[in-house]
Amino acid sequence: MKMVETAGGVGALAERLANARLVAVDTEAAGYHRYRDRICLLQLSTRSNTYLIDTLAVTDLHPLYPIFSDSGRELVFHDADYDLRLLDRDFGVVVRGLFDTRIAAQFLGESALGLANLAEKYLGIRLDKKHQRADWAQRPLPPELVAYAAEDTRYLPELRDRLRAELEARGRLHWADEEFRLQERVRWAPVEDAEAFRRLKGTRDLEPRQLAALRELYAWREQRAHERDVATFRVLPNGVVVELARRMPATRAELTGVPGLSETLATRYAAELLHALRRARELPAESLPVRARGRGRPPPDPEADAALERLRAARDRAAETLGLERGFLMPKQQLEELARRRPRTRAALLAIEGVRRWQVQAAGEELLEAIQG
Repeated sequence: MKMVETAGGVGALAERLANARLVAVDTEAAGYHRYRDRICLLQLSTRSNTYLIDTLAVTDLHPLYPIFSDSGRELVFHDADYDLRLLDRDFGVVVRGLFDTRIAAQFLGESALGLANLAEKYLGIRLDKKHQRADWAQRPLPPELVAYAAEDTRYLPELRDRLRAELEARGRLHWADEEFRLQERVRWAPVEDAEAFRRLKGTRDLEPRQLAALRELYAWREQRAHERDVATFRVLPNGVVVELARRMPATRAELTGVPGLSETLATRYAAELLHALRRARELPAESLPVRARGRGRPPPDPEADAALERLRAARDRAAETLGLERGFLMPKQQLEELARRRPRTRAALLAIEGVRRWQVQAAGEELLEAIQG
C-alpha cells in the first residue's frame, strides 16, 4: 500500500496504472463530521497493489482522468452512486467501464448488500467496518484509518470476479451491464431547498409562528455549521431545534428548560438563539410559513387500481421465480406508472421512461398479461 500526497505522485501513479485493465475505486468523505461532504481520500487498487491519494493535499487529479474515462478499462466500485457524484463535483471525474459489486449482488438476489457481508459470503474474508463514521478530514490520518481505507478496495477485484462468474452462469451479466452503463451517467446535482426545515421530524403539529421560528433556527444553524465546517447536528441536534421552535423561549432562563439543550450550549448560543426566535415573533402574519398541504388524492381510477393490484402480484411472482428482491425487479413507482399508462406491447413497455430492457426480458410478458387482466 502506498500513500500519494503530491501532484508529482499523482502523475507517477497515472503512469503506473496506464496498463492496468482493472482498477478498484472507493472514496472516503467527511460528511458525518463536516458541513461539506468533500472527498478526503481516494483509494485505488489493482490486482496487486493499493494506492491512497490524500485529496486534501492533492486537489488536481487531471493525470488520472484517462484512467477513469477509458471504457476499455474496468473500474470496480461498491455502491458507486454517491462516489460518482462526489468525484464529479469535487474533481470533474467521469467514470467509464463501471462494474458495481452492489448492483451485481442485487442481480444475484442477495439481500445483505454491504461490502462486509459480500466479502464474507463470497471470499470468506471478514472486514471490520467500525471506522465507517470516522473523521476522514483529520490530519495526520491515524494508521488504523489508513489500513481500514485500503481494505475497502483491496478485495474488490476478487469480489468482482466471483460475482461476474455467478452472473454469467445465470445468464444475467448483460442485465447487470445495462444497469452499470446507466449508473455511469450519474452526476452531482446541487439542491437549493428553502423548505428543508420542514423535513425535520416532529414538526407536523407546529403552528405558523412556530414554523417561522423553526425556519429562523434552521438557517442560523446552517450558517454556524458552515462557518465551523462541522455537521449541523454538532451545533445543535435536530430534536433541540424543533423543541426550541415549539416552545419559543424569550429569555435565557426559559432556554435552560428546553429538553436536550445543555447548560453549556444554552450559555454559548443564548444571544443568537433568542435573536432568531425574536425575529420569528416579530414577523407580520402574512410572512409566516403555512403548514404544508398534501397534494391530495388523484381522481378515482378503478381500472388503474385494479391493474396495479394485478401488476404487483405479477411482479411478486416473477421476483420469487427469479430469486430477486421485489422492489429491485420493479419498484412501486414504476408499477404505478404502468397501471396508469397500461402499455399493451413490449415496445410500449420499453418506451416508458425508466423501464430497463432487462426488466422487460425478466418479467415483461407477465406484466403485460397483468395489464390486460
